[in-house]
Amino acid sequence: MATAAAAANAKARRDIQHHFFSNDAVRPDHAVAFDPPSRLQRRQFERMRSVGIVRENKQGLYWMDVVAYDIDLRRRFKRVRIVLLALVLLLLAGLSFSLFVR
Repeated sequence: MATAAAAANAKARRDIQHHFFSNDAVRPDHAVAFDPPSRLQRRQFERMRSVGIVRENKQGLYWMDVVAYDIDLRRRFKRVRIVLLALVLLLLAGLSFSLFVR
């Protein structure tokens, strides 16, 4: 269930990213309108606005800050890397413990 939610969130982020990149809305002078078609995209869009990835130029016109997007992407990848490393260490610790107990 959690993986399905994560995949849906990732798709919503990609759809939003695609909208801005395909319209070359990566600078304030190229801002475009965006009306999220779903509740999930609305939530992702608001999150992206709150962290400064999507910025509003004029009332209802938005553009994507590519530098902020890259920083956010690196931060998310770093978190995933840390979680995966922790899982590997826990598995190795469990394996060594089970070999020691025998």
